Amino acid sequence: MGQVSFDVLNARVTFKNIPLHTLSKFTFKDVATACAEFKKIPSVEECVIIQTASRVEIFTVSNVETEDSPDARRAEGKALVLNQIKDTWVSLSALEQIDIDHFDQTLEVYKGDDVYLHLLRLASGLDSVVVGKQEIFDEIVQSLANAKSAGVSGNILNKLFDSVIRLAIRMRDTTGIAKDVISLGDIAVKLVDEKAGLDSKKKVLIIGTGEPAAMLAKTLKKKDVNFDVSSRSLERATGFTTILGGTPVDFDDVLAGFDKYNIIFVATTCDYFLITYERIRLVMEEKKKGTLILDLSDPRTVDEGITALPGIKLLFRDQIAELYEESVKARVGIIPAIEKIIEKELPVLSARMKRLDA
Repeated sequence: MGQVSFDVLNARVTFKNIPLHTLSKFTFKDVATACAEFKKIPSVEECVIIQTASRVEIFTVSNVETEDSPDARRAEGKALVLNQIKDTWVSLSALEQIDIDHFDQTLEVYKGDDVYLHLLRLASGLDSVVVGKQEIFDEIVQSLANAKSAGVSGNILNKLFDSVIRLAIRMRDTTGIAKDVISLGDIAVKLVDEKAGLDSKKKVLIIGTGEPAAMLAKTLKKKDVNFDVSSRSLERATGFTTILGGTPVDFDDVLAGFDKYNIIFVATTCDYFLITYERIRLVMEEKKKGTLILDLSDPRTVDEGITALPGIKLLFRDQIAELYEESVKARVGIIPAIEKIIEKELPVLSARMKRLDA
């Protein structure tokens, strides 16, 4: 039998290249089962999947016996493995034909040192939706634990992930990048809680399906607050709620039932007023209890004219922007220190992995 070598591959779809409401179609119902299916691909020996509200990432190890079988690390071998990964991904997800047709443009694929670099940046918090947030680190740790428990990872990926996790802990502790991290959602929900009180009796709505809306949804979910989600299309709202929670509601139904909501977060990318006096006047004129609306959109998408209606209190992003921007600025200042550590540690990690290849 010949010498065994390996090729580490990372195939991923993230919030950076597709909208969050579309990402849900790339997710797997059961990650352990998905890993087991990817391992059925000839030459794929190990698999770990990181699946969160903002990313689906597959890590595989292809083992190759250089004397007794075709080398999957040659160009034609790599293409074969990647095509099989894509085919398996399609078979396990809810991708539509248009998504399949554009899969090559959507999918990011990296190998070797580029995979190690990506994992270090991700675990340290540099490449998460909110820089420094503890959440992505915890998800990496949990993904590895789940893979080990299911028996789908192995010596190579276990060594890689364990090494990255140890380095990430050190980077986070020495630089303080994870200290007092607050997202836009955290600040917005805190403000609304102070102004109106958030409890199980309140009817809460998020309008929007982008990153600010995702931060809101995560914070509300952590606080066990139920919420509806609406967008300009019901399909978007449904895709968003599939991975971030909440109940999708058609926007026309939102306008018709605007008076039912006590708290409304608006976080869209519209370039026009989505909520106007005329659109909600009839349903709001008879409302007895107040409605608090926080417009996080930039530019604003809620017309100030609605405050002429009884019981409406309108807040804008400006009222939390300073606090949020201070938090972001503090963490951005730490990024160079993290990058310097990664630059130093990447060759060490690469050499350590190559020793496993010997």
